[in-house]
Amino acid sequence: MKLMSIIIILIGVGVLLLGVLIGYYLRVIVALGKRRSIEIDIKRMLMDAKEEAQNITDEAKKASEGKLAELKEEEKKKEQEWRDKELRLVKKDEFLDARQVEIDKEVENIKLKVEEIKKIQEKVLKVEEEKRTELERVAKLTEGEAKEELLRDIEKKYEEDILVRIQKLENSNQEKLELRAKDILATSIQRLASSTASELMTTVVSIPNNEIKGKIIGKEGRNIRAFERASGVELIVDDTPGSIVISSFDPIRRQVARLALENLILDGRIQPAKIEELVEKAKEEINKIIKEKGEQAVYECGIFNFDPRIIAIIGRLYFRTSYGQNVLQHSIEMAHIAGMLAEELGADVAIAKAGALVHDIGKALDHEVQGTHIEIGIRILQKFGADERIITAMKSHHEDYPYETIEAIIVQTADAISGGRPGARRDSVENYLKRLQELEALVNAFPAVEKSYALQAGREIRIFVTPEKISDAEAKLLARDIAMKIEQELKYPGEIKVTLIRETRVIEYAR
Repeated sequence: MKLMSIIIILIGVGVLLLGVLIGYYLRVIVALGKRRSIEIDIKRMLMDAKEEAQNITDEAKKASEGKLAELKEEEKKKEQEWRDKELRLVKKDEFLDARQVEIDKEVENIKLKVEEIKKIQEKVLKVEEEKRTELERVAKLTEGEAKEELLRDIEKKYEEDILVRIQKLENSNQEKLELRAKDILATSIQRLASSTASELMTTVVSIPNNEIKGKIIGKEGRNIRAFERASGVELIVDDTPGSIVISSFDPIRRQVARLALENLILDGRIQPAKIEELVEKAKEEINKIIKEKGEQAVYECGIFNFDPRIIAIIGRLYFRTSYGQNVLQHSIEMAHIAGMLAEELGADVAIAKAGALVHDIGKALDHEVQGTHIEIGIRILQKFGADERIITAMKSHHEDYPYETIEAIIVQTADAISGGRPGARRDSVENYLKRLQELEALVNAFPAVEKSYALQAGREIRIFVTPEKISDAEAKLLARDIAMKIEQELKYPGEIKVTLIRETRVIEYAR
C-alpha cells in the first residue's frame, strides 16, 4: 500500500515537472513569435519613415527651387529700378548744372546793373548838390536858413488858422473820448443793479425792563465788569432808557458783545460763569459768520486762488462800515463793476476783480495794526502770497501810489462809482456845505476869477473869469493851476471837474 502511494506521488511529481517543462517551452515559443512580430513592425515603420522623409525632402526641394526663382526675378526687378533711378539722378544733376550756369550768368548781369545804378545815383546827387549850391549862392541863404524863413512866414500867415484847427481837433477828440468813457461807465453801472441802502451795524441792545438792567449790572457791578472783561467792550447802561450801548473801536468785539448780551437777556441767568460761556459761544458763531461771508464773497466774484487766511479777513469786512456803507458789500459791488470795465477796456478781468475785492482789506484790521488801511492791506496780501499784480491794482485806489497798470485805474474808477451812487453813503449837511464853501473859496482866491459855483455835490466847479484880465491861452493855464491847487489842498472822493468860462462880447450899433 505504501509502495502504491509512493508510486502515485512519484507519478504526480513527474507529471508536474513535465507540465512545468511544457509550459516553459510554450512560453519561449510565444516570446519568440512576439519578438519576430515586433521586429517586423519596426522594419515596416522604418520603411514608412524613410518614404515620408523622402517625400518631405522632395517637396522642400521643389519649394526652395520655386522661392529661389522668385528671388531671382525680384532681384532683376530691383536692379532695373536702381538703374532707372540712377539714370534719373544723372539727368537731374545735368539739369542742375545747367541751371547753376544760368544763375551765375544772371548774378553777373545783376552786379553789372547795380554798378550802373550806383554811377547814375552818384551823378544825380552831384547834380542836386550843384543845383543846391547854385541856389544858395543866388539866394544868399543856406538850406536850413531858407527852410526856417519859409516856416516863419507860413506860421505868421496861418497862425490863427492853425490855432483854430488845433483847438477844434482838441475839442473834437476830447468830446469823443468823454463820450466813450461815459458810455463805458454808464453801461457798467446799468449792468449791475445792486441795493444802495445805507447800512450801519447796530451797537445798541434793547432791554425789556429795569429788572434785567439790574441783573446785567449785578451786585456792586460784578456782572457788568465780568462782561466787559470777557468781551473787551465797554457797556453804557444809564444814558438811554430801555437800552444798553456797546462801545468799542473793534467792530468784531461789538458784534460778539451784542450777540452775547442778547443771549444773556433771553436766558435770564446772568452771572459771571454764564457770561463767559455765552461770550465764547458768541465768538464761535461770529467766526463762523466771518468765514461764511468771506467764502460767499469770493465765490460770488468768481475768485478762487486766494489763501484761506485772506478769505477770512475779507469776511471780517462784513462787520465794518464806511460812511454808513457796508465795506464787504461795497467791495463785492466794486469787483463786479471792475470786471465789466476790464472787459470793455481789454484789461485782465481776474486781476481787476481781485484788486477791487481786496482794496479795503486793511480796514478789517486798521484798529489793531498801525498804518493806513492801504498800507495794512498791502502787508496782508504780501504776507499771504497774493499775486503782485493784485497788490499793484489795489494800492492806488486813493491815489496814494501812482497808477502802474490799467487795472489800478479800473479799481479806482470802480471805487468812485460804488461810493458815489445816490444813497450809498451818508454825509452830514454841515460837512457837505463846508466842503462846497471851501472849494468855492479856494477858486475865488485866484486873480481874474469873477465868480465860481460848485455843482453836482462838489464834483464840478464852474468858474467865470474877467475877459479883459486874461487871454484864452492864459485861461488854459489858469484852469490847470486851479485843478492842481484843488488836488493839493482839498480832500474829496473821486474827481472834480474844473470848467473855466471866458466870454468876450463885442457890441456895435449900425445907425
